[in-house]
Order: sequence, then structure tokens, then C-alpha cells
Amino acid sequence: MASFADLGVSPRFIENLKGRSILVPTEIQKRVIPLLAAGQNLIFRSATGTGKTFAYLMPLFQTLLSSGGAGEGEEPGKGGKGVEVLVVAPTLELCSQIKKEADFLLKGWEPPVKVNLLIGSANLDRQIGALKKDRPRVVVGNPGRLLLLARMKKLKLGSLGALVLDEGDRLFAEELAADTRELLGFINRNRQTAACSATISPKNRDLLLPFMGEGVLFEEAGDEEILRDRIEHWAFFSEGRRKIQSLRSLLGAVKPKKALVFSGGGGQPGNIVSQLQYHHVPAAGLYGDMDKKNRKEAIDGFRSGKITVLVSSDLAARGLDIPGITHVIALDVPVEAGPYVHRAGRTGRAGRRGIMITIGDEEEMRHLARLEKKLGITVYPKVLYRGQVCVPAPIG
Repeated sequence: MASFADLGVSPRFIENLKGRSILVPTEIQKRVIPLLAAGQNLIFRSATGTGKTFAYLMPLFQTLLSSGGAGEGEEPGKGGKGVEVLVVAPTLELCSQIKKEADFLLKGWEPPVKVNLLIGSANLDRQIGALKKDRPRVVVGNPGRLLLLARMKKLKLGSLGALVLDEGDRLFAEELAADTRELLGFINRNRQTAACSATISPKNRDLLLPFMGEGVLFEEAGDEEILRDRIEHWAFFSEGRRKIQSLRSLLGAVKPKKALVFSGGGGQPGNIVSQLQYHHVPAAGLYGDMDKKNRKEAIDGFRSGKITVLVSSDLAARGLDIPGITHVIALDVPVEAGPYVHRAGRTGRAGRRGIMITIGDEEEMRHLARLEKKLGITVYPKVLYRGQVCVPAPIG
């Protein structure tokens, strides 16, 4: 079994990882770290929770730290190099999480390496001042804010050595594609590029390829690593009009520490949250048009445990990385396997076990059976009886 040392990871990074009890690389890390360390342009796909962020940060940081300008005795960011590693991500939450992971890996490194976070929710003048003061070698941000700063010539990307497109498929979705393409026009073509996501399809790959440079490779790790080994899959039948009531009964039976609910069909997050709160369930929702303050309050409450149920759409939940989610509950069944994998991957993380629960009607149960076969998982039918989750009685 390969270790981080076998992959050539710096002893300093290995020591930091031990602080989180991360001792063995995941399958995608085994595949990606050597390729990025060798300078390869790479698109890679792996389920949520398999360590994609560390898979690209560690090798790119090692190249950065060995490239001069941040060598022993030199002041970081000096010498006119500008930003050398840029990570672009679609949501403010994901950008913030990547920044935290970058700071965690670089903890204790001397001389220190500055990582600046450039996202749309922060004060623009303060960001400009921080860029001038810090001269960061690493920047993490969302396309809109990065593009604005590049247009203002406050963010200089001409000497960029490595570019990462995290959730690359989402960056080229309709609402972000124009900003992403214009931003990439400010970046020199002579750089290493990595793109990753849990849901990259062949169509997404075709969109990414023109921006990836030469000799692009594609790597993926089987979703079985999480889907089969650490997540149990349940299915509850419910007619569409009774789904919220079924959800309420289920929550009362399992009493989850943290449950992430994906709303589907006509069940909007706001309606579901209102009904749960009416019945004294500590719930909050994420909506597409939600203002940043309320969104942050909902996520912070869920993260702290004050809120035990967070209701969201697939789009609003993109980029969320909240530890300790014990249950994921879906009120619909996606047609494709990718969204199911993405949802399920919110639980069963960091070596823990989790439960993925689908509440669906007759047609949705047929869709789920097809996904079960396609993904090679086992979905266990369940019923509620006297406030307990039970195995249904055999027919006949």
C-alpha cells in the first residue's frame, strides 16, 4: 500500500496531515499527486470526500516551494513574480474551504507563504490593499471577483505557474462560463493546468480541453471507495404529496446529528423548512436567491450543530464541505448517476460511515433501481413502523 512518502510528498505536509489523522492517501491522491508533481496537465474526477483538494494542492505547492522566490531566507512574494498558483472555484463557500486547506498544509513553513482569498462577498478595497501588501504567491477565488481585479490590473496573472479549476464542470455552466472564459484570457498559456470535479462528464471534458494546454490526461477513481464501503443506501416509498410528512416522520425516527436534505420536484426548500420548523425541527434552507448573510447564518448554524437539518437544492449545495453529516436525504431521484454520487458523497467522509436515504414514489423507485445497478451499490428498502426504521415484511 502506497504511503504519502512513497508519492514524494514533503515530510512537512505529511506531519501536518497527521494532525488530522490522515495517514494513508486515497485512491485519487495516489493517481493524481505523481502526475501533477511531474508537471502534467490533468483533468480528474472522483467522488466528493475523496481528498481532491489535497490531491492538487500538495504537488503544486511542492513545485512552488522549490521554484525559488520562496526559498530559505527569501521573503515570499518578492522578486516581482506575482501570483504563481491560482485556484478558481464556483462558490464562495468552496473558495473559503480551499483557502483553509491551503493554510493548513502550509502551516509551519518557513518562510511563510501567503494565500489570499478573493471572493465577491468581501470588501473590494480591502482585497486590493491586501494584494499590494501581501504579494501572495497563491490566490483562491471565484471567477467574478478574480475577473474584476484582473480587469482593474490589480491582480497580475502573467507569471502564473499553475492553474486549478476546482469543480471545473460548474465553472463552465451557463451562469459562470462567460466570466470563466474571460478570466482565463488574462492568464499566460505557458502554465500547468488541473481541473477536477465529482461529476465531470465527457461533454464537460470537451468544454475544458481548449483551456488545458497540451498533453492532457484524464484520471478517475471509482466511486466504490465511498459509495460501497462507507455509505449505506436506504429507500422509502412515499407518494409525492406526502413526501414532506414522510421526511418529518423519518427525521423523528432516525434523530440525525446532521442531515442534509435535497429537495426535488415541487418541494421547494423554503416550503420544506417552514413545515419542519412549524413542527419544532431545527431546520434551515439554502435557496438560489438567498442573500449572503442569511446563507452564511444557515451554513454556520448547521456546521456548529445548532441546526440539525439543512434543506437545499443541488445547485445551492455545490461546494459545501461540512464535516459530520450523518444522513443525506433526497426527495427525488436524479436521472443520471453523477448527481446521486455527488449527493451521497456529502456523508461517509474522513473515514466515517454515513447513510444515503431516498424518499420516492413508484416511478422514482424504478429510476433508483437503475442507478443501483449502474453504480454497483445495494439499496435497502425500509419502512417506518411505530416510529422505528424497519425492514419491510416479505410479500406472499
